[in-house]
Amino acid sequence: MTHRFQLPPAIADLVAARNRLREHYKGAGLQFTLDGNLVGDLAESIAAELFDLRLVDTRSHAGIDGIAADGRTVQVKATGVRGGPAFRMTETRADHLLFFSLDFDACAGLVVYNGPEEHVTRHLPDSWVSQKMVSWTKVVAADSQVRPEDRLQLRQS
Repeated sequence: MTHRFQLPPAIADLVAARNRLREHYKGAGLQFTLDGNLVGDLAESIAAELFDLRLVDTRSHAGIDGIAADGRTVQVKATGVRGGPAFRMTETRADHLLFFSLDFDACAGLVVYNGPEEHVTRHLPDSWVSQKMVSWTKVVAADSQVRPEDRLQLRQS
């Protein structure tokens, strides 16, 4: 069950600035892609707003980005390029995973996955080095199997 949403106006300002950079340096082959830590931070702030999460200091809670109102631990992942979520090998796994696709050009986003983290992480090997990605296809398939009562509910406006 996907949910589309508009990115907050502050992010639209960031996208506009990125677009001005693209225009200024056109012909240089630079894309000024919004990715990496910035996308992760944006996703966590969006998750907190959409799902009423209390964010934690991720440096002291590896593998957990927030706590839901019902006490579930939550990992937040996002992509700005339609790739699957990348995971690091951590000792702790969250109860729940939110995975967003952020379309910066349209200033919109999509909740691709909202369910138990284990349904996605079961596609990872037992151990690995650095990061491992779960494919978009596997994440979408996993989301289609999530029961409604296992999803985090959107904040009531």
